[in-house]
Amino acid sequence: MSRTKEKPSRPKTIRCAIYTRKSTEEGLQQEFNSLDAQREAGEAYIKSQQHEGWVGVPTQYDDGGYTGANMDRPALRRLMADIEAGKVDCVVVYKVDRLSRSLLDFGKIIEAFEKHKVSFVSVTQAFNTATSMGRLILNVLLSFAQFEREMISERTRDKIAAARRRGKWAGGMPVLGYNVANTKLVVDPGEALKVRQIFELYLEHQSMLAVAKELESRGWQTKSWTTGKGTVRGGRSFDKASVYQLLTNVTYIGKIRYKDEVHRGEHQPIVDDAVFERAKSLLEKNGRTGGRGVRNKQGALLRGLLYCGSCQCGMSHSYSVKDNRNYRYYVCNRAQKRGWKVCPSPSIAAAEIERLVVNEIKCIGRDPQLIRETLEQSRQLADAQSRELHAERSELLNDLRRGHAELAQLAATARPSDARFANTHERIQSAEQRLSTIDGELAALDQRPVHPDEVADALADFESLWDCLAPHEQARIIELLVERVAYDSDGGNISITFRPSGIQTLGTEFTKRKDDAA
Repeated sequence: MSRTKEKPSRPKTIRCAIYTRKSTEEGLQQEFNSLDAQREAGEAYIKSQQHEGWVGVPTQYDDGGYTGANMDRPALRRLMADIEAGKVDCVVVYKVDRLSRSLLDFGKIIEAFEKHKVSFVSVTQAFNTATSMGRLILNVLLSFAQFEREMISERTRDKIAAARRRGKWAGGMPVLGYNVANTKLVVDPGEALKVRQIFELYLEHQSMLAVAKELESRGWQTKSWTTGKGTVRGGRSFDKASVYQLLTNVTYIGKIRYKDEVHRGEHQPIVDDAVFERAKSLLEKNGRTGGRGVRNKQGALLRGLLYCGSCQCGMSHSYSVKDNRNYRYYVCNRAQKRGWKVCPSPSIAAAEIERLVVNEIKCIGRDPQLIRETLEQSRQLADAQSRELHAERSELLNDLRRGHAELAQLAATARPSDARFANTHERIQSAEQRLSTIDGELAALDQRPVHPDEVADALADFESLWDCLAPHEQARIIELLVERVAYDSDGGNISITFRPSGIQTLGTEFTKRKDDAA
């Protein structure tokens, strides 16, 4: 009786996918990089298991420049999709942390592997996930990988904190007015001019929405920046939020913020400290009152202008009603917060101090020397504004030349449907509109200046014209003319600071009213 020898059965084919990852893009442009080394090690391991039926799948799953702290990786998503489609039986990696550095994410991945009966192998860390001991070793290794990631994050945060405390730029997107050169912030002259004008616009309009509308009419946008990966960020129209971020950014006064800390920076400031503080105070005031300068139902002439000289703080307008009659007064903000005993004179009758301020304005028309000095300051202010407008005009002309050059290049190389055509046309149109506005403002500045005698004549009938104004018009005239009123309760003195251009503007308005009345 002859006995036949049975042939050994061929092992089942196990389709193996090699997954590779590198956290940064550094070195990926090399002919043989880290991803290639990981894949070569995986292919060698699969070849050593050919007797078990292991074969590599042709699809490459490479994530270059992606962190292992999350699962937002294109190659990993493709791998998980192929596993769900039943195209993969085993996943091979060079090291456990190449797949994930998060214990929670790794648990989700392993759960998906087990659900689809997919095994997992690390080339440099021998274990088998099919056994309880292998899973224990895997979890221990992964815990150390997560610990290493958290330690790296802590060291990075500590390094950034140390750099910020020394006033150094620690990376990120630069703000409008600055560029980055050799890891340092350097001033961009054209953008810096815009930043200073935005602060001036806010101090003039006292409304972020009004500033945003003005910036939109000018075609100005937020900082446009291209990241190392080629992603373009910013370059959007201003809104209230972006205006607020700009006005409160300490970078513009040469400082660096780290969390709640503010440190002196290495870069050059763009905005004067006094201007920044004035904008900050105005933002805080409008934030508390919802824009008291816009809504003034009680006709308070000195709302937002009156300060307590003893406490060096503002005085708020308030009123009480008794016997169907309103009693208005201004109260010291410090006294409101800490009690009236902290201020020598916590409140003052509104009508009394408003009358004193109006009487001082009436005296201006009788003081030719004061009118001449104020108009000279106004002329200097107009000259400075003219220089700023000319500088902006020059920058816009350069933008127009660049825009037309880009159009010519696109016409020669791109299709008419290319979106860049529309974007370039929009930039050119916006620049042309702003140029037209600037030319109008320059023409207004170049008009014949108001003569001191004309201002004196216009203010001669101030009292009679003042009484004809409605309360809200009187408040607007005072705000136009007066920058600050300080009340010294100890001596009972009042100090009025007039706006440099207020006298001239007021004279023009009153001249027009007299002409209209005639």
